[in-house]
Amino acid sequence: MVSLWSYWRHGGSPSQRFDTVGGPNTYAMELTRRSPMATLTSEGAETGTLRVDLSWRMHGSGLASTVRKTPPWRQPLRLFKPAEIQSHTQGLANVDLDLGCLYELNDGSKGVVQPLGGLLGDFSEPPYVKLSGDDRFGTASGETLYLNLDHKDQFKRLLVFVYVYDGVPVFDRADVVVTLVTADGKNVEVGLTDPAPGARSCAVALIEHHKGELVARRQVKYVYGFQSEIDRLYGWGMSWGRAYKPSRTRA
Repeated sequence: MVSLWSYWRHGGSPSQRFDTVGGPNTYAMELTRRSPMATLTSEGAETGTLRVDLSWRMHGSGLASTVRKTPPWRQPLRLFKPAEIQSHTQGLANVDLDLGCLYELNDGSKGVVQPLGGLLGDFSEPPYVKLSGDDRFGTASGETLYLNLDHKDQFKRLLVFVYVYDGVPVFDRADVVVTLVTADGKNVEVGLTDPAPGARSCAVALIEHHKGELVARRQVKYVYGFQSEIDRLYGWGMSWGRAYKPSRTRA
């Protein structure tokens, strides 16, 4: 069985659910309401890097069918763009989903790693969480968080979240998947299912210590505001201000 993201990306329906997948021909585990927790640092994955990936695709789109057909000689450079980017430049899937992480360390320090404000974190120094950058197209090689498991004992709790920075709320019109890839290569997937209409942010997974291991617990809790509302929901207790990104350049 393929992963949830691969299933959605190749035309599958998110209505088909599975809890855990095992065996020699499979590689993914999905966190669901029935099976909401997964260990991230079992034997062989206690150190190194935990990767958190964000990917999405718009509903109903065979992307090829959503992009207006234009003769290639009219726009020759378009031939070199991925289909996802072509769709965005046509203005048919104009959305900017961002990946972020609220952190609290055992020394009491708290903060956020996110594209907004350029708060990209640090891998070798506190908070030991680093964001790859700001992807605005949702491609499979998009935004990624890197967690330094060599310092996992410094983590008290980490909350992975996704929010809509630009455009109308689209959680109910997109298949969104957050994938946690352990140091030994296991994929733990969280699909952002059953979205609340109009929600702009979603708390996805809470990472904490449990019985000597670092574990992820599925959250998938939607809010109508942004980071400050997620903060209040989980009692992080930080102060928030308004911030903006530079205007994006259209192709």
